[in-house]
Formats: sequence, structure tokens, C-alpha cells
Amino acid sequence: MSKLVLMRHGESVANYNHTFTGWSDVPLTDEGKREAHEAGRKLNELQIKFDDAHTSYLKRAIISENIVLSEINQLWIPQHKTWRLNERHYGALRGQNKQKVRAEVGDEQFMMWRRSFEAVPPRLEVVPDLRRYHDAGIDEPRAESLKMAYQRLVPYWIDEIAPRLMNNHNQLVVAHGSSLRALIKYLENIDDLGIDGVEVGNAEPIIYTLDHDLRILKKEILN
Repeated sequence: MSKLVLMRHGESVANYNHTFTGWSDVPLTDEGKREAHEAGRKLNELQIKFDDAHTSYLKRAIISENIVLSEINQLWIPQHKTWRLNERHYGALRGQNKQKVRAEVGDEQFMMWRRSFEAVPPRLEVVPDLRRYHDAGIDEPRAESLKMAYQRLVPYWIDEIAPRLMNNHNQLVVAHGSSLRALIKYLENIDDLGIDGVEVGNAEPIIYTLDHDLRILKKEILN
């Protein structure tokens, strides 16, 4: 058996301001840091020994992961950063207030962009050429559906996380609301419509106990 722990970052400035974020690199609030410390303390009580930790290229997840690893006295383990765990890219919506967008486009379109599996938000006309993605040999997308985020995330699961779990190496993943929804969809075989109702709270670790074939034996949420 092995343990897989998934956690969304603590509250970010964008969460606090109710704005779309995506690949924008926003910091944690003081409350977000407190949430990450509290999540780490709860995990420390369980005494899970991790072999690896995985996170995105975005500082709200990176800092949350570092806080958790500090609280459980495991900052020394290998940490793997990948753009594949980045939040879903919200395209031209990023930086916009969610309630303002909702008022402009209506509830139905708003919820399609925000929660559905296949809807793609309005695309950015221009994306920045950032070193973090340039050096990784990728172009920042102009926008993504959850399906597109799922398609770029699953290969990382298959190549980097699943083999370690199958070798009984416990894994920690600290990422984002939508990227974790995509991973949960894959792990729990949730259909395209059912994923609409899946929520991932800030800094609430989700603990899976898996057998050797990565079948879920138990799921627990620390909230």
C-alpha cells in the first residue's frame, strides 16, 4: 500500500479578491500561509513519510508545499516542479473579477467557463514569453478547458507519480483547484458531467490509500 496526498494551495490574493487567476503568478495571503501551516500540522499528526513532493511552476503552490514540508519536517525530500501541474489557464478572464464577469455574461455562460469539462474561456490575444516555460520548451497556452488541463496533466501522473506509488513510495502533490479536479477525475474515474460538482478546498489535504495497482482503498479529507 502507498499514500497519495493531494492539496490545493492556501488562499491566494486572487482567491481573496475573487478574480480569475490561472497561470498568473500571484502570492498567498497571510491567511493562505496560515492555512498551509495548519494543513501541515494536521498531516504531521498522521506521521506519513513522503518520498517525493510535486508542485507546479506557480509560487502560491510552491510556497504552500514548502510550508507543509517544513511543518512535517520533510523539507529535505526531493521536490519536483512541473508546468503540467499548473492551474487551468483561464485565458482572457485572468485578472477579472468573477462576479463582474458573471453579471456581464450571465449565469449559464459563467458556469460553463468555470465548471464544465470542455468549455474554453475567451483566449488571450498575446501571451508573455516567460523563461520558466521557454526553458521547458513549451508555449504558454492562450486559454484551456478543464479537458485540456487534464490532457497535459495525466502524462505526468503516468510517468512520474504513479510508478513511485507502485513502488510503495508515498507522494505529496500540492497544486491548484482545477488541476487537482482534473487529477481526481482520472483517479476516481468521474465522468465528464460529474466533475462539475467536485470541489477542492484551499489547504485541505486529500489522503488516498492505494493498493499496488493504484486502486483506492480509502479516501480522507482533512478539513
